[in-house]
Amino acid sequence: MSTSEQNLAVPDDLVSPQAKLVYVALYATGEATLRELQRLLGLSKLTLFPTLESLVSRKYARRTESGYASR
Repeated sequence: MSTSEQNLAVPDDLVSPQAKLVYVALYATGEATLRELQRLLGLSKLTLFPTLESLVSRKYARRTESGYASR
């Protein structure tokens, strides 16, 4: 493993597969809009929005001017 690679540990309290998936996607992209996450993950807005808001409330993500970012 190179020094630029990092190990990603998904927080233990993220139990839903969608939350884990969105968390990893934000970690990988750094920042994404709702529409970009929809295309990337194949999830509906009805699934993504509450998942993102849950990640924000738990401090695993933050809202940005254009979308969401990892913390």
